Amino acid sequence: MSAYFKDKGRVDPAESCTEKITALLALAEEFRLRFAAGAPQRDRQRLLPHEEMLALRRSGLLAMRVPREYGGPEIDMVSFSRIIRLLAAGDPNIAQGIAPHFTNLEKLRIYGTPAQQKVYFDLVLEGCLMSNAAAEREGAFIGDVSTLLFRENGVWRLRGNKYYSTGSLFSSIILVTAAHEEGGRAAIFVPVDRPGVTVADDWDGMGQRTTASGTTAFADVEIAEEEILRIPAYGDRRTHEGGFAQLIHASIDAGIARAALEDACEYGRTSARVLRESGVRGAIEDPYVLHTVGEMAIITHGAESLLERGAALLENAVRVAFAGGADADRLLGEASVAVAEAKYATTEAAIKVSEMIFRIGGASATSARLNLDRHWRNARTHTTHDPVAYKARAVGDFYLNGALPPINTKI
Repeated sequence: MSAYFKDKGRVDPAESCTEKITALLALAEEFRLRFAAGAPQRDRQRLLPHEEMLALRRSGLLAMRVPREYGGPEIDMVSFSRIIRLLAAGDPNIAQGIAPHFTNLEKLRIYGTPAQQKVYFDLVLEGCLMSNAAAEREGAFIGDVSTLLFRENGVWRLRGNKYYSTGSLFSSIILVTAAHEEGGRAAIFVPVDRPGVTVADDWDGMGQRTTASGTTAFADVEIAEEEILRIPAYGDRRTHEGGFAQLIHASIDAGIARAALEDACEYGRTSARVLRESGVRGAIEDPYVLHTVGEMAIITHGAESLLERGAALLENAVRVAFAGGADADRLLGEASVAVAEAKYATTEAAIKVSEMIFRIGGASATSARLNLDRHWRNARTHTTHDPVAYKARAVGDFYLNGALPPINTKI
C-alpha cells in the first residue's frame, strides 16, 4: 500500500487536494517506468501482467475516483486522464485492463443506491479490482444485449455469454450488463469465483495481447438483490458515463503515441544509422530524422492538448450535473463533443506516430528483439473500439447545427 493512502486507501483529511494529486501522479510515473521495462517481453510472449495488476491493487491507485464522502480522493478528470496516460505509456495493456474498473465506479456513482455505493466503494478502497462484461456478438447492432437477469423460484439468476470482457482474469468482481426481465437494463456485480461463472483466456487480437479480454459465461448464476444496479431510462437520460469512457480510451491512445515517440527518440540517439550522402555524422543531425521526430512530437502534443481540454470540460459538466444544475444536459453534451474531438485526435496520433517510428530506424528497427511494432499493433487494435468517423460527424453536427450528440455510451 502506498504511503499516500492510509487506512485501507482512505484519504487523510488533512492532506490538500494538490498534495493528493501530486502524490498520485508521482505514483503513476513510478508505474510507467516499471511497466515499460517489461512491456516488450510481455507482448512478445503474451504474458499476462498478474504481478503488475496486483501491485496496482495494493497501491491504492485504483481508488483515485472514489468520492470523498466515501473516503476516496475523487481526483479531477484532468488529473485522472494524465494518470491513465502515464500508465498507458508504460503499457497500454495494463491501462486498458483497468479501464472497466473506473467506468464501473462512475456507473455506481450515477445509478447506485447509497447502500451499494458504501459496499462497493469500500471494497475498492481495500484493493478490489472490478472488470466488466458488456459486449456480445449476437444482435443486429453493436451494443445489443441478450444476456438476461430473470427470477426463478424467487431467486434472481443471470444467464448469457459475453465477449471482450477486458480485465476479467485480474479482477474480483465483474459488472455484467444484462436485460432485466421487468424491462430496461441492469448492471450486476458478480464475484468472479461464484458458481456458474466461467472466465476464458481466449482473446487473440494482434495487439493489446495481454488485456485479458476473453469470454465470460454465466450459467444461471444466482444473484442477490443488492448486487443488482438498475439503470433507469436507458438511452433517455444524458449522463457523463459515455464521455468518461471515451476519455479513458483517448487517454490510452495518447499514452501509446507518447511511448512510440519516446522509443523513436531513444532509437534515434543510440541505434539509427544515416546514409553516407547525408553529410552528417549521426542520426541526431540528419534533417529528415529531425523533421520526422518533430512531426511525431507535434502530433502527440496536439492530441494531448485536446485531451486535456475535453477532460476539463467534462469535469465542469459532471460537477454541475451532480449539483443539479439546470444546464447540466447542455454542458454534458458539449463535454462529449470535446472528448469526441480528443478521441479523434488521439486515435490519429497513436496510429500515425507508432508507424512513423520506422522512418527513423530503417529495417533494423523491425527486429523482433526490439518489438517496436507492438506500438502500432496496440494502437490499431485499441482504436477499433469506436468508429471515430461517427465522432467527427457528431462534432460537425454540433458546430454546424448546434446539435448535441446522441444520448448513448459511444460518443
